[in-house]
Amino acid sequence: MIFSGRDMSTALVFPGQGSQSVGMGRALAEAFPAARQVFDEVDAALGEKLSELIWNGPEADLTLTRNAQPALMAVSLAALRALETEKGLDIARDIACVAGHSLGEYSALAAAGSLGIADTARLLRIRGDAMQQAVPVGKGAMAALLGADALQAAAIALEAAQGETCEVANDNGGGQVVISGAYGAVTRALDVAKAHGVRRAIMLPVSAPFHCALMQPAAEAMAAALAGVTIRAPVVPLYANVTAAPEADPEAIRRNLVAQVTGTVRWRETMLAMAQDGVSGLVEVGSGKVLSGLVKRIVDTMSATAIGSPEDVAGFALAKE
Repeated sequence: MIFSGRDMSTALVFPGQGSQSVGMGRALAEAFPAARQVFDEVDAALGEKLSELIWNGPEADLTLTRNAQPALMAVSLAALRALETEKGLDIARDIACVAGHSLGEYSALAAAGSLGIADTARLLRIRGDAMQQAVPVGKGAMAALLGADALQAAAIALEAAQGETCEVANDNGGGQVVISGAYGAVTRALDVAKAHGVRRAIMLPVSAPFHCALMQPAAEAMAAALAGVTIRAPVVPLYANVTAAPEADPEAIRRNLVAQVTGTVRWRETMLAMAQDGVSGLVEVGSGKVLSGLVKRIVDTMSATAIGSPEDVAGFALAKE
């Protein structure tokens, strides 16, 4: 990915839960002092060695929402710091905008200078705990509808609800929509989806029904937590999950982060909006390649690359004028 001056056609995006893996970010920390510093800062903010869990597992503990959320942010910011120190990347100069999928929105805000890393880590720990505690284990569920669009998924969720909560949680694009809600309603939605001709409907191995109305207690917890944190204007616009539109006002960002807990992650619309606004290249920063893979099924003309290892950093070229 070559930059020349301020490139108004390139966006940075940050992955969400599900992209975690034991060992992620270790090579970055070993190769780049600036990356290691991010993990140290997150450990200090949380008062524990989260980095040891990230690098050594066990996987079951890393997958817990309270750990996965700050862990993925740490890896994303470590990769970003490596790009900044090794390749001279300057977001304010070189990047058009940022976005992140669900918890990745917090990573994007930290990357764009709206939140400090320590505050972001603490907020994500609160967010993870609150989302897990909002619904008792076994009472909620999520399912992926493959081969469905958002309107079709919303109709399926409505038919399956039967007085219970069942809503579209993630419109990921490329024929992948996730629904969320009460266990019984989501289970019924699998049969409804088949009746509607959806190619495949599968339950997801998650511990809580994220991004639906059942998360309202978590939204209230985040409203309280965010009220005590300084949010600065990002150096480039952030495309918010709940609006699929660029935002730079700190108070609007604060409101959107609260709404995001119960709202739909409008990722497909976000990618389309970026493309309409002139973005033609995407750089996914952090663990995995989920988002760079998805965008190719949403905007086939948009280039995409993922930066998550020292080799990826080495291959990233920044041409300065």
